[in-house]
Amino acid sequence: MSNEARTAERGNLIVVSAPSGAGKSSLVNRALTQIRRLRYSISYTTRAPRGSERDGMDYYFVTDEVFRAMRERGEFIESAEVHGYFYATHKATIEHMLAEGYDVILDIDVQGARQISDQMPQAITVFVLPPSRKVLEARLRKRNLNAPEDLERRLCNAAAEVKLYERFKYVIINDDRDRAFAALKAIISAERRRPDRQKNRVQSILNTFEGEGLHG
Repeated sequence: MSNEARTAERGNLIVVSAPSGAGKSSLVNRALTQIRRLRYSISYTTRAPRGSERDGMDYYFVTDEVFRAMRERGEFIESAEVHGYFYATHKATIEHMLAEGYDVILDIDVQGARQISDQMPQAITVFVLPPSRKVLEARLRKRNLNAPEDLERRLCNAAAEVKLYERFKYVIINDDRDRAFAALKAIISAERRRPDRQKNRVQSILNTFEGEGLHG
């Protein structure tokens, strides 16, 4: 076992939210490939897979009946209805990864982020804001995964969601993918360097000074 593993603190929970189409999923996916000791908690949803999405990789796709049963058993740390479908995050999965010292990043809607913040005020909440409504609409249309009525519903929801940015600890304006990712990476890096996130590692260093006299 490495010294890093032996001295690892409990991980940080990073919650990334945004209106649909703002680019949060792309940022999260890039973070997972480029940032060490970062893990992703796969959400549960009742909607059908889109495009190349795969069960157990992008989401756990379940029926309404299965979803409701899991929610009634208290298995979710948050759950919400978004665009006519249910989404949720599995509590035990997150807790296990955090206890192992991994940072866990979530890609969830604004409702879910609020629920997690209420339960875990120490969570690092990040809101990804599109540069404008026009750009957001263009991104959604380019994705070509939504029926016209669904697209209009997402744009309508976005108009309400962008007003909630002040509820988050950080805001990233996604007008350039590289700049937006650099901002997310900087947030994660800075949070890892807070004194209370490094107590074990710092103490191991302080222990090397014990018994040493002071020399003028």
